[in-house]
Amino acid sequence: MGTESHYHSKKDRVFVRAISGEYNLKAELNRLRSLPRVRHGDELAFVDGPQTFSKHYVEPVDGLGQTLHIHLEEYAPGGKSQKHGHVNEAAFYILDGRGYEIHDEVRYDWEAGDVAIVHNNCVHQHNNADPEKPARALVIKTKPMYMFMNMLFQKTVTPRPTEPTEHGVGFVPRQDEEV
Repeated sequence: MGTESHYHSKKDRVFVRAISGEYNLKAELNRLRSLPRVRHGDELAFVDGPQTFSKHYVEPVDGLGQTLHIHLEEYAPGGKSQKHGHVNEAAFYILDGRGYEIHDEVRYDWEAGDVAIVHNNCVHQHNNADPEKPARALVIKTKPMYMFMNMLFQKTVTPRPTEPTEHGVGFVPRQDEEV
């Protein structure tokens, strides 16, 4: 066992994982250019629920982009998300409604037109403060970049609720033509 701590070590380290396999820049550019440039929201379905619903426009698994994960969140009346944390930052542009974030046990209120920023490694939860009306947020994250760097930590502290709120019984997310 060595006597040198990792804080003071001068040993070489690998900070980014290797990418290996066949790669042809021209083929990759052709692949990217063949993909749709517009994703129509009415062609995408909301998932999850019953208090928080998500519609993913661009995410790492679909191969449409290389650096962004963009999704729409809709919170049922009085709804809340899971309490969780991840290494990547996120920006929530509040489209409508009012609510609040709990970040590392500190409350931050928001309303339509605001941007809520989730910092790296912050344990957080998103909440709709209105017991009668839904709220929506467009979320933009750099998650694919963190995945590329093998910074994959994400942890759910409290799962998404499986029951609707008192005023959210029967709530379904609004379709694009209703916005």
